[in-house]
Amino acid sequence: MADTKVFRDGLHFGEGPRRGPDGRLYYSDFYAGEVHALDLTTGDDEVVVDFDGQPSGLGWLPDGRMLVVSMLDRTVRRLEGDDLVLHADISDVATYHANDMLVGGDGRAYVGNFGFDLHGLITEVGIPRLLEPDFEPQGTALALVQADGSVSVAAEDLKFPNGMALLPDPTGESESGSILVVAETLAFKLTSFSVDRNGSLQNRRMWADVKEFGIAPDGIAGDGDGVWVAPALQAAAFRVTEGGKITHRVETTQICFAVAVVGDKLVCLTAPDSHPDVVKAERLGKIEIYDLT
Repeated sequence: MADTKVFRDGLHFGEGPRRGPDGRLYYSDFYAGEVHALDLTTGDDEVVVDFDGQPSGLGWLPDGRMLVVSMLDRTVRRLEGDDLVLHADISDVATYHANDMLVGGDGRAYVGNFGFDLHGLITEVGIPRLLEPDFEPQGTALALVQADGSVSVAAEDLKFPNGMALLPDPTGESESGSILVVAETLAFKLTSFSVDRNGSLQNRRMWADVKEFGIAPDGIAGDGDGVWVAPALQAAAFRVTEGGKITHRVETTQICFAVAVVGDKLVCLTAPDSHPDVVKAERLGKIEIYDLT
């Protein structure tokens, strides 16, 4: 039995959940081409913007303008009024679909990408092949987009860089006082970096190996000294601390692919699968809520 309550259903595939500046939950629906804002008190759900594309990661510049990852053309768009204009082109960094994004308070954005045609590979060899010890996925780079839209490589050779979270640096060694934790989905681990004042990343290290728990970390959300992790292969969300300790497990009604912490609520975006052959044609995705108090 699930620990969560289904708050909203009828999504194709939800991604990029974030608490917005107005307190609402913002999220993308891949195959509807829509970005929504959902009031977790009233249930009111507004389509903020829709476009002929596939949105994913979300964030905001310091002045409140929203950034949206446009997956298929590997760009970051900026919402100006009702229009999504080009903010940054990361196609020289991203080798396949752009995906999740984390935008810091200074407006710097880190943007991951698939690296290669994951769903095509799954169709060809199946998910069990990804779990075999000799499977070596293609690596790709993590993009750093400055607030002015300039693009550089933040880190090389990540195995499907996906969800990200900024946490306080427990060592106090990073210039910014923060570390960036990145979910490497196909390496089944969380990797951390010290963040410099200019947003560059240093001191790459293993933060948590979660393969033994069957976790292919997808979306993540910071929570104190840990992160909530969507496992992409299981109907649950896990809270993980550095070193790989599981402190909490929350059961969901179907596979969890993205998470957010909004006030005292854990938000889980779920679907029966991530493959477009399953979720593009139908609306099987859900938003599920768990009370953290």
